[in-house]
Amino acid sequence: MPSPSAASRPAITGTRVLYEGWARYLLAELRLPDGRTVTREVEDHGRAVAVLPYDPDRRTALLVRQFRAPVALTGAAEDLLEAPAGRLDEADPADCARREAFEEVGVHLAELEPLGRVHAMPGISTEVLDLYLAPYAAADRAGEGGGLAEEDEAITVVEVPLAGLARMADSGALPDLKTLVLIQTLRLRRPDLFADGQA
Repeated sequence: MPSPSAASRPAITGTRVLYEGWARYLLAELRLPDGRTVTREVEDHGRAVAVLPYDPDRRTALLVRQFRAPVALTGAAEDLLEAPAGRLDEADPADCARREAFEEVGVHLAELEPLGRVHAMPGISTEVLDLYLAPYAAADRAGEGGGLAEEDEAITVVEVPLAGLARMADSGALPDLKTLVLIQTLRLRRPDLFADGQA
């Protein structure tokens, strides 16, 4: 399908910072193809990574459970089960994925399988996530995980059977989008790891 010409697309004509703290919020001004001007609020998050560490021998994955204030505000379960993830501080997203995995779940990751770069919430946020699958062995668990004390993350490390995660995905009990994508992609690429009777 051909892309629309530049003249038939909205164009950003300027931005203004509304708030800057841990997050940054912008007001973007857009010129529409018909000449009208409108504004859009944008959470300017930037780059991030998410990684699913999985043990192919034991058929388990390492996830985190943590309180998420935005989730609590929706009235949903306050503690969300998630793949390790975080904002990109390094030049290489793979290095960031390895750091986050060690900080959050205490595992050293050598091999990373990149899945691509995705927009997490394109309607409101600039966040772009690099997604990875990463096999690990029991010997690679060298730390306690739990996140950094100075970031007040209060992370609980959870090792979950892959077959159990598949059942959660099928029943709608895995509400974190990045984690759902990672689990379902691993299921497509390695269905052998999700065989019944392994949970």
